[in-house]
Amino acid sequence: MIEIKYFGAVAEKTKCEFEKLSFSEVSLQQLLQDLDEKYAFESLTFSVAVNQKIVSKTQEYQLQASDIVALLPPFAGG
Repeated sequence: MIEIKYFGAVAEKTKCEFEKLSFSEVSLQQLLQDLDEKYAFESLTFSVAVNQKIVSKTQEYQLQASDIVALLPPFAGG
């Protein structure tokens, strides 16, 4: 099972803070495409972290069954 955690506007859009999906093998890009089809993220800006490390949404990344993927709102700092 891959656990997906949602934060900020993404959590508001999905109406949940997390969900677990069963995949035997999936790329990060395929997962994001599936989630976009399910929730229509069209206007949302977010970063992606896999196992607490920020990764590029365009990077070819093969997910493992025990991975935790987080969709994070834009960061603001000072």
